[in-house]
Amino acid sequence: MFKIEIVPYTLKFKNPAGTSRGVYIDHKVWYIIFKNCNNPSHIGIGECAPLPDLSCDYSDEYEQQLKSFCKTVEEKQLVDSASLKNYPSILFGLETAMRHYQQQSWQLWDTRFSRGEEGIKINGLIWMGDFSEMKSRIEAALEKGFRCIKLKIGAIDFNKEIELLKYIRQQFTPEELELRVDANGGFSYHDVLVKLNQLAELNIHSIEQPIKAGLQKDMSYLCRNSLIPIALDEELIGINSYVEKKSLLTTINPQYIILKPSLHGGISGCEEWISIAEELGIGYWITSALESNIGLNSISQWCSTLNISIPQGLGTGSLYLNNTPLPLEIKGEYLWFDPEGSFPGINKIING
Repeated sequence: MFKIEIVPYTLKFKNPAGTSRGVYIDHKVWYIIFKNCNNPSHIGIGECAPLPDLSCDYSDEYEQQLKSFCKTVEEKQLVDSASLKNYPSILFGLETAMRHYQQQSWQLWDTRFSRGEEGIKINGLIWMGDFSEMKSRIEAALEKGFRCIKLKIGAIDFNKEIELLKYIRQQFTPEELELRVDANGGFSYHDVLVKLNQLAELNIHSIEQPIKAGLQKDMSYLCRNSLIPIALDEELIGINSYVEKKSLLTTINPQYIILKPSLHGGISGCEEWISIAEELGIGYWITSALESNIGLNSISQWCSTLNISIPQGLGTGSLYLNNTPLPLEIKGEYLWFDPEGSFPGINKIING
């Protein structure tokens, strides 16, 4: 039998993280700790990391809701995914804590990644900033060895963003460097196709969420007519039933979907998205959603169980000054897990 403890924690960004919705300075998360009543060293840790302006399950009563769900899980001694499907960040924290508890190991799945035998190829993430900031971040990512980079766009002048992308293309061909862009819904529908055509000239791999979510008819039109493949992200948030998921993907028929377990239904909900996408011939990749290393470890180890062949979005663990130490390391363009590594700082979380 286990009991559950909740530990709030505030992550501090090394640098302000800019998106089209604003700038993140810090990020409050909640660690969920399953503790065996007879053996306190037998634990399981998960992370609930909602984004206040994005998560469908975030509210001013989030912590109270979390406590209520944890009490139910404690009473039943199981995580009922179906009852939690409308609370993806809470479901993700609870189901991964249970996975850790049952495995009794940070190796949550038995894969080559979890055994430390291979890394997962990831993209370098370039946050929004002014022209010079973004240029220096791009150069730093290239120096580290990334051959796929994703730029957040839509905050500075679009012509400046095109200039940045041209600067990269002057140095690297599409075969040498894959470029992805993420508009976070920041483009206006009236001129989005013009912008997409400009981006297409630069051999962009894909664009995430060019217009805001909820405009299924308009997004469907873009997916049929854009010269650049379109990937849905925010569009998937709050769509939690199988019927709704299949309806959305059938209606819009995007080239890709991007799955973040904290936003898109936890591990179980994302597996449902994947099954529908594969049935419809839609591609996908996995991305973290600003979790600390505890959440990132769960996402990356689950990701390693999937049939992945393109770079994933799992590099956000390096964004924080006070991240929870785990043996996750980015080497070049790969994320690695060391099963023999140390876990400094975990005891502080476990023991409060």
